[in-house]
Amino acid sequence: MADVRVLITDDSILFSRFLKSVVDAADGFTVCACSANVYEARDEIEKLKPDMLILDIEMPKMNGIAFLRQLIPQYTIPVIVCSSRRDLVMQAMQAGAADYLPKPEEGGYEEFRTALVKSLNAAKKITRVKSGCKFYTVRKSASDDLTAAAHERRRFIAIGGSAGSTEALPEILQCFDKNTPPVGVVLHMPEGYTSLYAKRMNAKFPELEIVEATQGLYLKNGMVVIAQGDKHMRLFKDSKGYFVTCEEGPKVSGHCPSVDVFFESTAFCAEKDAIGVILTGMGKDGARGLSQMHHAGAYTIGQSEKTSAVYGMPKAAFELGAVSKQCDLERIGYHIREYLSRGDK
Repeated sequence: MADVRVLITDDSILFSRFLKSVVDAADGFTVCACSANVYEARDEIEKLKPDMLILDIEMPKMNGIAFLRQLIPQYTIPVIVCSSRRDLVMQAMQAGAADYLPKPEEGGYEEFRTALVKSLNAAKKITRVKSGCKFYTVRKSASDDLTAAAHERRRFIAIGGSAGSTEALPEILQCFDKNTPPVGVVLHMPEGYTSLYAKRMNAKFPELEIVEATQGLYLKNGMVVIAQGDKHMRLFKDSKGYFVTCEEGPKVSGHCPSVDVFFESTAFCAEKDAIGVILTGMGKDGARGLSQMHHAGAYTIGQSEKTSAVYGMPKAAFELGAVSKQCDLERIGYHIREYLSRGDK
């Protein structure tokens, strides 16, 4: 079963980090985002569809209780209120909080950690929430929907890029989690650098498993595999699932690894179950392969001109009719999540 995805809303960066460490260490839970006020929380809820919320009361712009009264009737999820305002416990519960935890005082962090884990496990069993005088049914978990869809259709995400793409990729990865279908990435990087880049990305996004490709590596949800700097990466599939190969060979479309080579193998192997993304880069590598993915039924995305460092590869793919949708870089990851959660074909 998929992890319960938790959104943390607290204007203290340090306390948010502490909350995140507790939630991510708890079995069956993962933090999908942190926000510093309720307006950021509203935007994150719209984008990420979390399953649970940890909410502070005293925050700028709007307090947590006022936000809770607005949230529950529109987006019903369990909410754990965590605040230093012990005098507002009843107001928080009447507004729809599933639980109230006082913020720990000096020396009480371990006790608070235990209490929060207990509260998380109790909250995930809640099926109805009372706010004011009305009861509201807790919405179905978006995480379960996404995982079920990924398992049923054996989804795969293929990403390719060149100049500027090493900086662009993290903007997409920040929207992914351990339930995201496997991701394959071909970027035009020199031999030796891809291993260092994979390690750096893995440290930046510890909720994902980001690795350099190796021969015969089987892929799984939450894994991002990055092609070696001097070998073509191809996707294959058998009864166990998707796996990749790494082979030396002549340059294709001017490059090794080549995005065209990777996309073409993805088109053949994953067909309509694939999502293809072509990022900023010079030249035309990837345009032909993305076109093959598009014709095989895959959903394809091209980075917009205004957010591309070099609008070469995305432009070539767009002009070839290979792009289903053009997206600004900061929206690509969110758009992929939305597409998967809708179960689009």
